Amino acid sequence: MSGVRAVLFDRDGTLVADVPYNGDPDRVRLLPGAARAVRLAREHGLATGVVSNQSGVGRGLLTTEQVRRVNERADRLLGGLDTWVFCPHAPEAGCDCRKPRPGLIRTAAGRLGVDPADCVVIGDIAADVLAAEAAGARGVLVPNPATAPDEVARYLDRSAPDLPTAVRAILRHTELQDGGRSR
Repeated sequence: MSGVRAVLFDRDGTLVADVPYNGDPDRVRLLPGAARAVRLAREHGLATGVVSNQSGVGRGLLTTEQVRRVNERADRLLGGLDTWVFCPHAPEAGCDCRKPRPGLIRTAAGRLGVDPADCVVIGDIAADVLAAEAAGARGVLVPNPATAPDEVARYLDRSAPDLPTAVRAILRHTELQDGGRSR
């Protein structure tokens, strides 16, 4: 993982508790270790961002403004990330931004001024890892109880039990590749 310059996190089920189609900032709850993982990445000079499918907008269940307010609340609780990118389209829209397609990762990388190949995407389902691969980034799965067992088995070699462990592994591998110069 040499050359890692940014960590992109999935939002729901990875950083915050998954509340389906959440449009209420008061319902945002960080998952254990989320703030610590973001802080760890930032302390080591990595840019941070969120890439999230928000199909509730395309389905008419919430507005982009509601998504923005939820993101702002999560951002405050997490200590501030460098970029937030979300796909507002319904799954059947066929857009390029909806994970597992690469659009969100490419957009976030562009906003951060890094190449997608210099990003690691951390998420809780296969679509997160697949989107990373499609964009030329690397993906890490941090499964939760909602992660399909076949996805856990498929990405066992690219998974971590929790977010801080995932970020520490990225940092450790990066330091090994660049001789400790990543700081």
